Amino acid sequence: MKRVTFPAPLREGDRIAIVSPASSIDNRLVDEAIPVIMSQGWTPVVMPSALGSHGSYSATRRERLNDLTEALCDPTIRAVMCSRGGYGAVHLIDSLPADAVKADPKWLIGFSDISALHSFMSSLGIASLHASMCKHLAEFGADDPDNITLFNILRGSLPTYSIEARHDGNKPGTATGQLFGGNLAVLGALIGTPYDMFAHDDAILFLEDIAEPIYKVERQLYQLRLSGVLDRIKGLIVGQFTEYRPDRNYSDMLDMVRDMTADLNIPVAYNFPIGHIDHNLPMIESAPVMLDITPDKVNLSFNVH
Repeated sequence: MKRVTFPAPLREGDRIAIVSPASSIDNRLVDEAIPVIMSQGWTPVVMPSALGSHGSYSATRRERLNDLTEALCDPTIRAVMCSRGGYGAVHLIDSLPADAVKADPKWLIGFSDISALHSFMSSLGIASLHASMCKHLAEFGADDPDNITLFNILRGSLPTYSIEARHDGNKPGTATGQLFGGNLAVLGALIGTPYDMFAHDDAILFLEDIAEPIYKVERQLYQLRLSGVLDRIKGLIVGQFTEYRPDRNYSDMLDMVRDMTADLNIPVAYNFPIGHIDHNLPMIESAPVMLDITPDKVNLSFNVH
């Protein structure tokens, strides 16, 4: 199992940078997320380009890179929350200062397009948080269960999830490994690069996506099958694939995914609450985990570090 470094827990008064490394965000969502962060005793720091707009992006590539680099390297900032995903994080990953980030690891928080940045962090052996961003904080507030879980992880707690089975096709079993995953389209675009999350051995893999046609997701799963990725993983967690249109071959995305993974001799959970949904469980990238699936439950324990 690859060695992983966990960033230090946040303490009272610590500073959390808010960055927009990809698409631009409705500034109202950042404004409304700020008091939620402050309610936890932390100090939000909105980076210079986080509220900007440049085409579909928050800023130019150089400005976004400068914001993220400063946030990751400033010793007074202890966590970095991405305001949103969208598209554009991939522009930055090969220009980030890897040695400086490794020297002072801090929590990176986000999901969707931010999967590209999680791939960068995992290439350095640093845990990061696939979790909701400013929109969820703004809309659901400090008392939301998933936000509470996120805050507890930032303070140093490791969660254990026990979820009622949400699909009758779940494949029971128990597996241990390191947790890797995120947005399938984003991660698929990084195959063969130094940031390839699918290259990890002994992985418990989790996947989600949005607005991808069923046939495109099927094509990506064939890539994972034919390249041997699905033969190497120890377990699979299939999250939410949302905002897609049925096609003539499949009316339901999960039916296709189940067909594609039916012959895997590993634990598989379908319809897990991660992705572009209101109930989006925080997942600690690179963390050692135990996945235990029974006919009635899906249990995921972040148990060792």
